[in-house]
Amino acid sequence: MKAVYCQPPGISIQTNAPKPDTNPSEVNIRVKLAGICRTDLELTRGYMGFSGVLGHEFIGAIDDENAPLASGTRVVGEINAGCGECPDCKRGLQRHCPNRSVLGILNRSGCMAEWLSLPAENILPVPDAVSDHQAVFTEPLAAALEIFEQMHIEPTERVCIIGDGKLGLLIAMTFALRHEGDSLLIGHHQNKLELASDMLQTQLEHDPIAALNRQWDIVVDATGSSFGLRRAMQLVKPRGRIVLKSTMAQAEPIDFTPLVIDEVTVVGSRCGQFAPALAFLERQQPPVERLIEAVYPFDQAAAAWERAQTPGAKKVLLSF
Repeated sequence: MKAVYCQPPGISIQTNAPKPDTNPSEVNIRVKLAGICRTDLELTRGYMGFSGVLGHEFIGAIDDENAPLASGTRVVGEINAGCGECPDCKRGLQRHCPNRSVLGILNRSGCMAEWLSLPAENILPVPDAVSDHQAVFTEPLAAALEIFEQMHIEPTERVCIIGDGKLGLLIAMTFALRHEGDSLLIGHHQNKLELASDMLQTQLEHDPIAALNRQWDIVVDATGSSFGLRRAMQLVKPRGRIVLKSTMAQAEPIDFTPLVIDEVTVVGSRCGQFAPALAFLERQQPPVERLIEAVYPFDQAAAAWERAQTPGAKKVLLSF
């Protein structure tokens, strides 16, 4: 099959890769679209020490006669496959299972291929009202919505999101649609901020914004850099909360003393559940298609990867 492999410091494109092994407890899925995200780029720079087929954002169709859903059903899939026996799995927290595998990230081949395999319990059908181009955003949208699962946010609380990349824009859209209070998105790219400027307030990072410091009850760092945490520490109020969404292959030393002095709560936030994300796509219809930079066929995968690495690039999709 056709597949894109992680081969640090880059990728390897193969046209005769083996199909996923048939496993009675798993479902074979034929991939329709796969997204290239910041995590994929970091993996090729050494993050997680991963090797194998890349990708964890996808929409596909059931291609398995033994699956619980009919062949041809459009589906997405939770990316964390737990052992099913540990306390975390029994609490529904497969993403923290010590024996988990993660699609295209940890001990499991990813979705940048013609086929993938996932446990049956990880598979969710896509509602008819959700298009393929919307559904491919299910995984990052679930990560954005996870913030609301992790903490109670009062309507009076002021929220600042920093980072105008794909995840930052998705988080901004979710706050615009779910949060009644003041929300602000700060980024470096005017053209990207404009993708959400009709939904919430936006601000260029290089503009004079000292007056914004220590004004925000919640600051979400989606910059993908160690700069983001330092900036969040400047923006958050004493006794406020910082939500960290950034993962990176390399980090820098940071002085955490201000967090202690100002009694700031720091919340790590990663994956979310797919069912709420699909329901959000169906009911709220966030304009996620605005985030698509380009769609490339597999035979232009190298060009797609180069486009995805371009500074300021939006979501690049691979079509199979």
